Amino acid sequence: MYEELLKNTALADERFVVMTAENRALVRNLPAVLGKRFIDTGITEQTMLGAAAGLALRGRIPVVHALSAFLSMRAFEFIRTDAGIANLPVKLSSFIPGFLSDGNGPTHQAIEDVSIMRGIPNMQVFAPADESDLVTMLPKIWNTPNPAYVRICTRPAKYQHDTNFEIGKAEIISEGTDVTILVYGFMFEQALITAEILREQGKSVGLINMRSLKPVDEKAIIKAAQQSDLIVTIEDHFLTGGLYSIVAETLLKNRMTADVLPIALNEKWFKPARLNEVLEYEGFTGKQMAEKILEVAVSYQL
Repeated sequence: MYEELLKNTALADERFVVMTAENRALVRNLPAVLGKRFIDTGITEQTMLGAAAGLALRGRIPVVHALSAFLSMRAFEFIRTDAGIANLPVKLSSFIPGFLSDGNGPTHQAIEDVSIMRGIPNMQVFAPADESDLVTMLPKIWNTPNPAYVRICTRPAKYQHDTNFEIGKAEIISEGTDVTILVYGFMFEQALITAEILREQGKSVGLINMRSLKPVDEKAIIKAAQQSDLIVTIEDHFLTGGLYSIVAETLLKNRMTADVLPIALNEKWFKPARLNEVLEYEGFTGKQMAEKILEVAVSYQL
């Protein structure tokens, strides 16, 4: 679905150029279709970003592909300086972010990327829940004049998403008065399970797919804090700088307080293994997270 969308978009608009730093997993069929508008720079993420910025200055819209860890960290200075400062429409497709890098060790784990990317002025940051959500969001993301970082998730959809995506707007799956779960990206799949288990335990549960992390839907966060006894943030990211930090910043900015339970990686990388084993070992399965939330609700007497 992703490759088909990108192919059709590029064929319909000659401004689009597809680039990769020898990471063709998402775009392996496009070289034959796009010809000179497909550029593989080799394992040179920094070079790729510099070239992408140059192309953007000349009216092109580069969609660049690399492993999340290398795109967000190895090429950071080039993203910040060449794309961010100049506010160029360089679109970053970040492959295997968070837990999706499963069997890879810390060098290949992008679990600080949201923090890094949202710190760049002009940079937009997005995290689709699955491939259906991804292809719903991308046309509008690619159509903005800003640089954008997208945490690519091509997992099969477990939920029929709202197709009326707007930049800066969250997808409200449900509203609840006991607990509201805020989540983004791949962890949405497990959050659905968590929410269902909590409902089976008699809890009124809200679930929000944040989708757009910068700009973020502050109104959705504020409403959740006002109507729910407990806010839960779930993310395959470090505790610092991601959704938990975004929620804290939003509440402080609006002179609000709330009971917030963060479920994130706290000062640690995850143990590499198969994806299901990673979730189990780190305590991020839907069942494990539901149990943690219920424990906190009891201790808070919610």
